[in-house]
Formats: sequence, C-alpha cells, structure tokens
Amino acid sequence: MRVPPWLPLLLGFLTAVGPASTDMYLPAFPAIEAGLGAPPGAAQYTLAAWFAGLAIGQLTQGTLADRLGRRVPLIAGTAIYTAACVACALAPSILALSVFRVIAAVAASAGMVIPRAMVRDLADGHEAARMLSRLMLVMGAAPILAPTIGGAVLVFATWRWIFWIMAGYGVLSFGLVAALLPETLPPYERSRLSFAEQLARYRSILRDRGFRTHAGMAAAGTFAFFAYLGGSSPVFINGFGLSPSGYGLLFGLCAIGLISAAQLNARLLPRFGPSRLLAWTARIYVAAALALAAVAFSGVHVLAAVLAPVFVMVSLQGMLTPNATVGALSHQAAQAGSASALMGTGQFLMGAVSGLLVGVFTDGTPRGMAVLMLLGATGVAIADRRRARM
Repeated sequence: MRVPPWLPLLLGFLTAVGPASTDMYLPAFPAIEAGLGAPPGAAQYTLAAWFAGLAIGQLTQGTLADRLGRRVPLIAGTAIYTAACVACALAPSILALSVFRVIAAVAASAGMVIPRAMVRDLADGHEAARMLSRLMLVMGAAPILAPTIGGAVLVFATWRWIFWIMAGYGVLSFGLVAALLPETLPPYERSRLSFAEQLARYRSILRDRGFRTHAGMAAAGTFAFFAYLGGSSPVFINGFGLSPSGYGLLFGLCAIGLISAAQLNARLLPRFGPSRLLAWTARIYVAAALALAAVAFSGVHVLAAVLAPVFVMVSLQGMLTPNATVGALSHQAAQAGSASALMGTGQFLMGAVSGLLVGVFTDGTPRGMAVLMLLGATGVAIADRRRARM
C-alpha cells in the first residue's frame, strides 16, 4: 500500500492523545486538590489511575485491532474517550476523577497502540523507524502545547475546563478517523483467536528474546519518564516556586528536546542503525540519571542544576522509544497488533507503578523523582546489555 504523505501526521495526531491527556492537567494538580478538598499528593493518584487504564487498554485494544481491523476500534475508542473526558470535567471527587480517568485511558489506548501497528502494517526496519520518528514529530507537539495550554487555562478558568478541552480533542480525533483514516489490515489477515489462543500468542511473543529485551528497554525508560511526569509538577511548582504557566514553559522546553532528538534519530539511522544508537542512548541516559541523583542529594537548590540532566533524559526518549519499538516488533509482522499491545501494556504498568511511587515520595524536593528516574535508567542499561543486536 502506498503511504500518503499526510498519513504519518494523522497517526501522530491520534497517538498524541496520550501525552496530551497526561500533560495538560499536570500544572493543575494543586488546583485539583484544592478544588476537590483532597490532601497534597492526591492528584498524582489520578495520574497513576490514568497509567493503569492505559496498561489495560493497550492489551485489549491490540487484540481488537488484530481481530476487527484498525478503523473500528479507533472510531469506538475516540468516542468513548470523549464521553469519559466530559465525565472528568464534572467529577465531584478525587475518587470519581480517578475512575473516569481509567475509562478515558482504556479508550485512549486505541489511539496509542493502533497507529504503531499500522506503521508495522506499512513498513519495517529503517523505514518503520523513520515513520515512527515522523509520528513523534507530531506527537511531540502535545507535551509542548498541552501543559502550556493547561497553565493558561488556569489563569482564566478552573481546572475543569482542561477536561472540556480534552473532550474537544476527542471530538476532532473521531471526525478525522471516520473521514480520513484508511484500513491497513485487510480482512484476510485478521485473527480470529479464542481467549486461550490469544494467551498462547502472547506467550509466543514473549519467547522472542528480541521482543523481551527491546520492550524491556522501552518499559524501563517509561518508568523513568513517568517519574518525571508525576514528580516534576511538585518539584518545580512547590519546590522551586514556579507558576503553573512557568512550569508549562519549562515542560515545553523538555518536549522540544524530545522532538529534536527524534528527528536527529531519523537522520542518524541510515548511518549507524537502531542497535548502535540504542547502545549509546542507554549510556548517556544512565550518566544523566546519575548526575540528577547527585544534584538532588547534594542539597544544591539550583533550578538549572536539576533541569539540565532532566532535559537530557527526556530528550533521549526521542531516540530510545522509536528504536526500541522497531527492535521489539521487527520479528512480529504476523501479530504486530498483539505485540504492540503487549509492549504498551508493559510500559504503562511500569508507568502506573512509577506514578504511585512518586505520589508516596513527593516531598517538594527532587530526591524522590531522581531516585525513580535512576531506577528506570538502570533498567534501560540492563536490558541493553541483554538484548539481541539487530
């Protein structure tokens, strides 16, 4: 199938539902806790609930995508996501907000796992990595714009309007999928597996060393990245006294680094290949995590000293994620949807654990965030040493 030049942009827009829905309300954590009468740190549990929903949704959406094709689950997912965001905007308590965030996440997973499977439907190897990098170019705009929009909304309105904006994103996504998105999985290639057969398929995928190690790298990187997502708001707003809009600008700066690294990755791939790039990424990632931990525990209260290693780690996600994804899916052509879903489930389970731990260790200093990011970086390094080279 010839790939239209606009298709990666559309897939990136759909995939961006994850980071947009994660990042837009981060500056509103203090406002949500105050508005719902919740204790400090309670808003971070809604983030953990979101990650748990993504883990569940990734697993189920991949199976649906292999059985029903790519379009139908995306249409249903965007519709349910929209309704759940409306419910979040009307939530009366932290518990209700957490429940609705789980539902929204399960539905939003369609827009996160299925585009990756569609890339595998259409391309492999370096071409797939280049397509994923183009997806990240569009997807990367979400973490730049989302917290900035969230911070700006708080200047003029309450935190509930952030979820009304998310609902509008869902409406637009629904319209684009229904009107423009082609089907990339023909009926004769769709699976009709029973529950037991699907479990056997997952076991088969997990027996592939290349999948396990590359997916492990991505999951460990996600653990570190989500420690940053959950921990950065209290660190930079409460600890360093930034305003929500100032935090949004800082968050956007890190996102620019991620986008730039993703585009650099696409240029370096033809020369070095994904395997060598992953190896160097892992080494620099660990070095930055060690630097962050050293600053956090030294007692140096300097914003730039904390931000610099965080910026490096967040930027490197733009190289780690696409190359690890290609490595994990490279031998899974016949079951790309299930493999992508299994990979995403592992990533967001790690994200949910990271989010819960950040909530426990939040104390207004960078220490908790730094320890968790270092733990994730260590996992990246271990998986890199064990992986099969592509």
